Formats: sequence, C-alpha cells, structure tokens
Amino acid sequence: MTFLSAWRLAFLVAPLGLLLAYLAAQRARQKTAVRFTSVDMLASVAPRRPGWQRHLPTAALIAALVVLVVGFAQPARAIRTPRQRATVLLVLDTSGSMVASDVAPSRLAAAQQGARNFVTALPSGVQLGLEAFSTGPRMLVAPTTDRAAVVAAIDSLRAGGGTATGDAISLALNAITALPPAADGKAAPAAIVLMSDGSPTIGTADQSPTQSADNAASAAKQAGVKVHTIAYGTATGTIDIGGQTIPVPADPAAMARIAALSGGQTFTAETASQLKSVYDQIGRAVGYDVHRREITAWFTGIGLAMAIAGAVAALIWTQRVA
Repeated sequence: MTFLSAWRLAFLVAPLGLLLAYLAAQRARQKTAVRFTSVDMLASVAPRRPGWQRHLPTAALIAALVVLVVGFAQPARAIRTPRQRATVLLVLDTSGSMVASDVAPSRLAAAQQGARNFVTALPSGVQLGLEAFSTGPRMLVAPTTDRAAVVAAIDSLRAGGGTATGDAISLALNAITALPPAADGKAAPAAIVLMSDGSPTIGTADQSPTQSADNAASAAKQAGVKVHTIAYGTATGTIDIGGQTIPVPADPAAMARIAALSGGQTFTAETASQLKSVYDQIGRAVGYDVHRREITAWFTGIGLAMAIAGAVAALIWTQRVA
C-alpha cells in the first residue's frame, strides 16, 4: 500500500498526544483518590465507575482518529489489469552457438521450454507473435491469439548460422508498427522479448553487427516499443565443429546494452530453472498494466465505525457520550 499524500501522516501526532494526555489524566486521578484516608468515606462520595470498560470509549476514539488520519493521507493499492490490446513478439536466437549444452540439455532446448511457459502465462487477450533469427530473421507466426500455432512453431526451431540481431529487432518492430491502431487511433501497447546467448555477429548493410543492433534498439525506443532481453548460457559454453571444440561464451553485456537503449529490462539465466523464473517475470511485465486505486473511503468508513462504537460504549458504561 502507498500514500498519495504521505506528508499528511504527520497528523498522527494528534491522536498520539491525546493518548499521552489521557494516560496522564488517569495517573493524576489515581493520586487524587489516594488522598482520601478513609476508604469508607471514599466509597460514599465517589460515584461508582465501571472497571476496564471505562477506557473503551477513549480507546475507540483514539483508534478512530488514527484510521481517519491514515485515510486523510490518501492510501492507494496497486491493481493489475490485463492488457487486452497488447502485442508481444518473441524473438528467438537460433544461431549455431545455441546448441551449446552449458544450459541443459542445450541453450536452444532450454529457451524453447521457457518460451512455452511464457506463452502459457500470458493473458488470452494478448496477441503473440514468434520470430526466429540466425544469419537472417524470419517471421514464423504473425501476432495472433492462437497460442497453439505459436507453440507449434517453437517446437520446430533448429539451430545453425550466424547472429543477425539488428535485423531481427528491425523485423519485429516492423511487424508491430504495421498492426492497425485501436478505435481511438492510438497504437496498442507492445513489447519485444529478445532471447539470445551473446553478441551479434552479422550487421546490416555497411554497419557493424553492434551498430546494427544499437540502431535497431534505438528505433524501437523511438516507436515506444521496449526490447526486453534474456541472455542465457555461461562464459564456459562450447560447441563441437568437425571434431574441434569451439568456445561460445554468453555475452550478457551485449544483451543489457540492447535493453538499455530501448528502455527495456535485461535478464540473465544460466540454468533452465532460472530461465523459467525470468519468463515468469517478463510475462507479468508485458501482460498487465498496474494502476494505483485510492482506498480512502475504506479507512474513512472504518474510522467512522470506530467513532460510533466509542460513542455507544460511552453511553453504556458512563451514561454520556464524552
């Protein structure tokens, strides 16, 4: 729970002051009563008062003031609502390094399983597309609500070739910007989820691989589309080519750079179980909007109920409201 006007909580000093004053008054009353040396005389002149019940009205009043002050500070709680118009494009790296087995059973197999989990976790109204890339990108499933088609395409992925990350981001961005706008003319919220194990190795035209990826990420930011990246694999990953062991270390820094340039989030996952948790986090991020809803009325109602209860208790045990 958060407070829209947290500074108003400073007024809590008022009920605290009342509590201290009440305790001081009770202590002074006890001292006055002790001055009567004759217990019989004290009983005859002092009115009969209830025991602990006499403190309930004051306690209820002070509690009511505390609750009302909290309500005055405008408490609010976060509420998640599904983005029924959102679009997510999964972009999977299927380059040759994805056959490395440092993430069991392989980087690609772990990514496929994580992608299936991600598909399952998304709200049904979110459109989901799938793109794979190696030496070049290819759109396997255009944004759709048909989850079975996306899962079938994920199952068919095979690894081989280079890593054209920049071209992959550009193709995903083009697919998103080509979607028709909503009835109000605004573009639907969208995100790209890029899954790769390392640095781009193929650039666009005369651009270096890194420049190509950077430019594509910057273009995504200008279009209001965040690129969330997941770098999986380890620094000790290797693949076997013709009997030779070739090192293919993961490069989370390159993935973090792409995410930062686009305004997205970056994650790393070195095991299949960690990868699943990463997909769960991204699923919540792109599948829901979080709103703050003010709940002042709740506290006002509770405070009034406490005040009324205190007044009733005062009438019952002291025959007066205050």
